[in-house]
Amino acid sequence: MKIQAEVSLYPLRQNDLTKPIRQFVQVMENDKLKIKTGAMSSLIAGESQVVFEKLQKAFEKLAQRYEIVLTAKISNACPEVNQEK
Repeated sequence: MKIQAEVSLYPLRQNDLTKPIRQFVQVMENDKLKIKTGAMSSLIAGESQVVFEKLQKAFEKLAQRYEIVLTAKISNACPEVNQEK
């Protein structure tokens, strides 16, 4: 099933927030996913299995290095993302 997720990563106790956020997006990048990054969140679209697997992998990788909060809103009603960076 195709889904879309709006995801926000909040690194805690970090002076530089961009580094962990960039690392998160790099882990999420995959030729099977469409990703549109924004100022406050990223939109990720693709097959549900791929989206959930990549979210888990990215969360676990970042959580090993940083204290983080990850929020996600996931929908099967709006599965498309126009890829613009």
